[in-house]
Amino acid sequence: MAISANDIRKGMVILHEGAPVKVMEFHHHTPGNLRAMVQARLRNLLTGNSFEYRFRSNDTLERIVLEQHKMDYLYSDGSHHHFMNNESYEQVALTEEDLGDSAQWLMPNLTIEVEFYNGSPIGITLPASMELTVTTTEPVLKGATASNSNKPATLENGVTLQVPPFIVEGEKIRVNPAESRYIERVK
Repeated sequence: MAISANDIRKGMVILHEGAPVKVMEFHHHTPGNLRAMVQARLRNLLTGNSFEYRFRSNDTLERIVLEQHKMDYLYSDGSHHHFMNNESYEQVALTEEDLGDSAQWLMPNLTIEVEFYNGSPIGITLPASMELTVTTTEPVLKGATASNSNKPATLENGVTLQVPPFIVEGEKIRVNPAESRYIERVK
C-alpha cells in the first residue's frame, strides 16, 4: 500500500531500500522557505539496526502489513527462543538478536504475537501489560509515600525495574513490558 511520507506514524512498518523498517519516531520539519520534510528514526526489522532518515514530504513509501500469529513461548536453548502456533502446532525459533530487549520478558506459557515477513518470523509483539510477582526488593520504609523516589525490584522472570516504595516482596504487580515500567499493584 503506497502512502505519502507525511502520513507515516510511530509503529508503522514501511519498505525502505528493500528491507522492512519500523518507524520508531518521526518529526515533520517545515524550515522557513525550504521544502517540508519528515525526519524519522527507523529500525530495520531484519538486522535490528536503528538509523535516522530524512524523507521529502512528497516521497511515496510502501507500507507493509506484517502477518501476526498467536503463539505460545515454549523454551530457550541458549541460542534460540522457541514458539508454537496454538492452532497448527507449527514451531518456530527466533534468535536473541531477533527479539532484542523483548527476550527478557519471555516466560513459559506466555501467549504473544509473532510477526512474520514473507513467511519468516522476524520478531514479537509483547502484551500491553503483564502481571508478575516481585521476588526481591528493599523493605518498606516507615513514612514512605508514593511521592518518594522509586526503588529497584526484581520480578519472577529476572527483570529488574523501578517500583514505588510501598511495594513488598511476594506482591503481584502489573507492568508494561515494552517500556519496562511499573503500572499498578494487582489486587
